[in-house]
Amino acid sequence: MSGRRHPPFTELGMLSLALIVVGGIYLASHIPQHVPLAPAIVLLVASSTLLAVNLGLLTRVRDFAWGRFRQVSGWAFLAYAFTAGMIEYAFLRDHLSGGPLVVLTLSLVVYAVQVPTLIGFTVARWESPESSAAADPHGSATDHRRPRSVPRWSRASARATTDRSAHSIRRRPNRRP
Repeated sequence: MSGRRHPPFTELGMLSLALIVVGGIYLASHIPQHVPLAPAIVLLVASSTLLAVNLGLLTRVRDFAWGRFRQVSGWAFLAYAFTAGMIEYAFLRDHLSGGPLVVLTLSLVVYAVQVPTLIGFTVARWESPESSAAADPHGSATDHRRPRSVPRWSRASARATTDRSAHSIRRRPNRRP
């Protein structure tokens, strides 16, 4: 386990997502009729505030694998932005308009930002900041000792196999007819 201390990023992120889900369920349960928007707006504001606080706390962490965080959360953001867009399309296709559409769209924005940051944090919190520098193509520090095309684990396993094979495998004569 890591000896580094991190803010309660996962806990706050999950609370933010729970508020968004509760707001979405509330709106969905009232959609055919007139929807009172005040509770959903309160939940959206609370969730957005938690997201902002969470990101603010994360930016203050020292010795964090920012390169790996950007790499993982960037790709996850791409996927979640696509799914949020599909959900938004479903809202528009169902002729949702007005206040409920605005609240649900903003809720989707929180969802599309919070989940990728949670995924990126979950991966980056266990990585050392030094090894993360090679993962960030835009970072200033790069690892010049190994080529990017060869993963670190494959080099290590190749060395271990070479070391063992030199002592345990004998050459067999060619048995071709």
